[in-house]
Amino acid sequence: MNRPSTDEVRSLLKKDEFPRSASYDQDWMLDNQMGPNAVWLAEWLCEVLPLKPGMRVLDLGCGKAMTSIFLAREFGVRVWAADLWMSPDHNWQRVVASGMADLVCPLKAEAHALPLAQGFFDAAISVDAYQYFGTDALYLDYLSRFVRPGGLLGVVVPGLMQPIGSVVPPHLAQAQSNGKVFWDSDDRCFKTAEFWQDLWEGCPKVTRTAVERLPDGWRHWRDFERALEATGKSLFPSDAEALEEDHGRFIGLLRLTARRTEATGYNLYDPGLGALAGVDSPEPGTEPSP
Repeated sequence: MNRPSTDEVRSLLKKDEFPRSASYDQDWMLDNQMGPNAVWLAEWLCEVLPLKPGMRVLDLGCGKAMTSIFLAREFGVRVWAADLWMSPDHNWQRVVASGMADLVCPLKAEAHALPLAQGFFDAAISVDAYQYFGTDALYLDYLSRFVRPGGLLGVVVPGLMQPIGSVVPPHLAQAQSNGKVFWDSDDRCFKTAEFWQDLWEGCPKVTRTAVERLPDGWRHWRDFERALEATGKSLFPSDAEALEEDHGRFIGLLRLTARRTEATGYNLYDPGLGALAGVDSPEPGTEPSP
């Protein structure tokens, strides 16, 4: 594959589908990426999320906080930028440099042990991260507890355009010319739209569930991979060749949205749940002496 020129890189990163993103520095997006262009995906997600200034938003799995900065700058919302892998100190530096210090609060958090108050947020979003923890049938019940009734939930994930059976298609399982194999065992977390629709519709804590495919999602992903490759800013060998070969047959991008209901329930990830439910107590006569 021939490397694009500088002008071609600019063309790859200028997308009419994402007009808000066009105003962001291209090097900033390339330098802070951790996968598909998260700024583009956040913009696509927000097309269907009625965010308003002053709303409290949880950005779960925010990576290097690009999506959090985008949300704050574009919509005037207050964002809690939560990530497990990225240092909140480094994310804070990026937030300050962006001029969004009054609106974005970085924190380190594990998705199943969020140090947050129930019903605190007006919205919870996640871009290119939810697939790593949200395939658990009960996870949406947990996440939704932090969103007020009537609040918004929105996710964008890489996903499957059709099921992959027991044999992964050769163009995804074989090495590209750069030696990189697109599909590895971790990609089992890529699911179809139908999987996500069924999973979210089964959660009593949300309603008005919608799952949609990003038109030409494979092409946007490929173009960003090609731009990373051309500029030498890739964290990993490029997947552009596999995405080109796939041409959206199996790999794409999905948008999941829902509204919070008033339903409540136990936090099944709470390590103190046994005591809370009254089933974890000492045998009579074995209590320690004062």
